[in-house]
Amino acid sequence: MIDLGRRFQNSLLGLSILLLWATGPSLLWADAAAFDLVGPKVEVRVQREGHTLPIAEVPSLQAGDRLWVHPDLPETQSVHYVMVVAFLRGATNPPPDSWFTRVDSWSKPVRDEGIFITVPEGAEEAMVFLAPETGGAFSSLRSAVRGKPGAFVRAAQDLDQAGLDRQRLEKYLDSVRESSTSDPEQMKVHTTVLARSLNMRLEQQCFDKPTAQQVPCLTQNTDQLVLDDAHSQSLVTTLTTGSPTDLLAQVSATPTARGGYYSAYVGAVVDVVRILGSAHTAQYQYIPALSLQKQDDLNLRLNSPPSFRIPKSVIVIALPLVSTAANPPLHPIDAAQVFCVDTPSLVLPVDGAPLVFATELAHNFVLHVETKAGLGVDLPAVPDAGRGGFVIDTKAMQAVELEGEVSGILRGTWGFRSFEGPRFRLRSSTSGQWIVASKDASALIIGREDTLHLQSADACCVSGISLRDEKGKITEATWKTAKPEELEVKVPLQTAAAGAVTVVIHKLGSRQPDEIPLHTYSEAGRLDAFNIHAGDAEGVLKGTRLDQVTALEASGLHFVPRSLSRANQQDELKLLCQDAAAGKRFQEGDSIVAHVALKDGRSLDIKSAVEPPRPRVIVLSKSVQPDPSATPSRLRLENQEELPQDSRLNFFLKTQVPENFPYSEKIEIATADESFRVLLSEKDGNLTPQDSKTIFAVLDPMKLLGPSAFGPLKFRPIAADGIDGDWQPLVTLVRIPVLEGVRCTRGDEKQCTLSGDKLFLIDAVSSDPGFANSVTVPDGFVEAELRIPSPKGTTLYLKLRDDPSTVVTASVPMLITPQ
Repeated sequence: MIDLGRRFQNSLLGLSILLLWATGPSLLWADAAAFDLVGPKVEVRVQREGHTLPIAEVPSLQAGDRLWVHPDLPETQSVHYVMVVAFLRGATNPPPDSWFTRVDSWSKPVRDEGIFITVPEGAEEAMVFLAPETGGAFSSLRSAVRGKPGAFVRAAQDLDQAGLDRQRLEKYLDSVRESSTSDPEQMKVHTTVLARSLNMRLEQQCFDKPTAQQVPCLTQNTDQLVLDDAHSQSLVTTLTTGSPTDLLAQVSATPTARGGYYSAYVGAVVDVVRILGSAHTAQYQYIPALSLQKQDDLNLRLNSPPSFRIPKSVIVIALPLVSTAANPPLHPIDAAQVFCVDTPSLVLPVDGAPLVFATELAHNFVLHVETKAGLGVDLPAVPDAGRGGFVIDTKAMQAVELEGEVSGILRGTWGFRSFEGPRFRLRSSTSGQWIVASKDASALIIGREDTLHLQSADACCVSGISLRDEKGKITEATWKTAKPEELEVKVPLQTAAAGAVTVVIHKLGSRQPDEIPLHTYSEAGRLDAFNIHAGDAEGVLKGTRLDQVTALEASGLHFVPRSLSRANQQDELKLLCQDAAAGKRFQEGDSIVAHVALKDGRSLDIKSAVEPPRPRVIVLSKSVQPDPSATPSRLRLENQEELPQDSRLNFFLKTQVPENFPYSEKIEIATADESFRVLLSEKDGNLTPQDSKTIFAVLDPMKLLGPSAFGPLKFRPIAADGIDGDWQPLVTLVRIPVLEGVRCTRGDEKQCTLSGDKLFLIDAVSSDPGFANSVTVPDGFVEAELRIPSPKGTTLYLKLRDDPSTVVTASVPMLITPQ
């Protein structure tokens, strides 16, 4: 019963831990994230087969390696630290006592000379512990590691992983801050390349902010910037042999524990904090330290301040794992790209191994170039994350003659081992033959920017391209590499004249530029279509440069240009035939050949077919109906061609083409400038058929056109297929002022005052129909009263601003006041 009770309690404890992880990652992460406290420094060097390297250049240890470890503590250190160097051999296999080495960091020999320790056979992980000296510190620490090796194995792995990721992050942050520039576009390009090299998350929206805010934006939420890197993860052995009863170690390895975090760095840090937390004892607590390696130094960063009270803090440091380290998987960004070795500080773009740019693990790089003469040349190569690859010093190639294309291979050292990276295609600048793409040979048209495609094996060595015309004028051209041996050149000919032109190509390492003689031309108009409808005397020619067209002839009829416009990225030229018989000459479906004459004397032909006739209607009658709900106006519009804005127009239309009025046909009404328009249809209730040929139409201008529409209105029919008829005049829409009355002063009847609203809608006021005695209303008149001549009776004569050609009358009350 007691055994069963303990198992139940353990199960509850395990469940509680799982729930804590599942529900509170942000809380735990808040304690684990900020490794920003500077810890003590430890110096380490590794000796293997007679060669010694600083720890920053060693990706992994091997059995038999001789480690030199030196705790670099200040002489004023008041607390003595016991340094313990320990080796582990898996989660389920406690290490022997002999794999633990105690070092009294305060002793003079250690302070002066350090200590040498050999990596034992069978070791898989190496760790350094710094514990405040107390009686039994060494034995307590050794017992803790041997009692729970899985926790410290996983801690070593996660610390190693987190340390590598942290170095990538530090490199990114330092580079972004150093590259701060006033040019936002340059900042964006640099940071994008930097993020690709280091495999960092890049917030593109940061570049939409003002320049001063871009760097803070790019460097915020730093722990979330580090993306997974397969290479650094391959350096860390995955825990696969953990004890099934070690609940905490199991949970730390599950996706649930890492869920919710964006970066592998965050996951590794959270794991190691949790795992070491499970190893706390009443006397000691274990705090992780990230090591930022620089030459011999392990520069430690802590996430919590060490405690010198019970439980005292033991600083846990991971050394590189004991394993065979995989070479960095470098590969070129574009394997087909050809590079010019005459380029000073040549950059070879590479990707795939962020640790090469962020750490010192890879070193001694050269680009080995094999010439066809059998000579090998090694060019110094330096990884540069900000430039996205390796910067090659090409000075040594100036004395080497290359024939054609050669291959260069990137070589370097990874830890103690040499390795070979990717290969690159290289060329040297020579006087080469350039080929102009056949489609571009006669495509240089003046008045626009054209594109040339130039092909040559030396395209990679081009440094600049310009144009020289017949008068010797030089114009710079923009260009880019379209393919490994092809350039795309933008040729600016907007202000050029037709004639000979020379493309001048400047190349690196060559004093004499290459020259390509070409010719520019005036663009000939392109004819796409000629559209004419049966019964019409007007057609539309579509194409380009139709301003060069002087006339068109079709079926014996002569058409002349009427108006030129541009729609849907092409010219549209309306052509009119003055022959009265033109409307009867073309029948639907007839095939015609149009002969188009150009200004330069050329004649171009285009075939076409006569399209169906356009819809046509005529007005049978129309009537203006005042709005019964509106206050009657004092103005009387006798002309039926005028429509007050607050009235309604009723009119009948009769179809001529087609024979019957289709249900789907609409009537479009618009102002003269077509800024206001409306479609009347049967579906909307604005068109009502009287019979198959006659339709009743209603126009409510205030409702359908709005209060701002005025002036002459026109209409046209529109068929269901979108073919429209000719515009025809309908009425003149006029806005009506409100007239309240006329007030005159007795004895001064020659001058009276007209009062009302919107008097600016009046053009002129007169007391006689001939306007012999009239007053013109000035532009911008905003007053509510207008001085006018004394009227004869109660009748005024007005010309409205919307239709000043028509005289209207108004009956207004008269009031004579005493002086």
